[in-house]
Amino acid sequence: MGNPCHFALFDLQPSFRLDLEQLAARYRELARQVHPDRFADAGEREQRLALERSACLNEAYQVLKTPSQRARYLLALRGPELPLEVTVQDPDFLLQQMQLREELEELQDDADLAGVAAFKRRLKTAQEQLNDSFAACWDDDTRREEAERLMRRMQFLDKLSHEVRQLEERLDD
Repeated sequence: MGNPCHFALFDLQPSFRLDLEQLAARYRELARQVHPDRFADAGEREQRLALERSACLNEAYQVLKTPSQRARYLLALRGPELPLEVTVQDPDFLLQQMQLREELEELQDDADLAGVAAFKRRLKTAQEQLNDSFAACWDDDTRREEAERLMRRMQFLDKLSHEVRQLEERLDD
């Protein structure tokens, strides 16, 4: 059994813009249908297939619900697979990364919860802007390089966002 397109699993057309509430509702509906527990009395083959379908559905949902992963997936659908690790040749982006990391480090050193909250809001705004930019160019083959660059920036901001959440947890303790 080949893996169907993640979008097809949810009866969606490939698109960057998704209604995440609708996606989650469809996921829950499909998860109930393919959950391995429903096949507990079935034969070994059916149980294995149910497990595979459930795993495939879970993977598809995780990819589609996360903008940076969805962006990577869409680009892979339209062209060659993207390497996971790429040396970034964008000096402005590298400088921005350094500045953001330094700022986050200072917030940690100062145990500044209010500053972390403000940083998190700015980060969310930056993520939304990247999402908008990516949505405008991902399906234009002449802008693929730009879309790849935006996707890498999205991945960086996702990682930074995760670090911010971890910092919040540490400061809340």
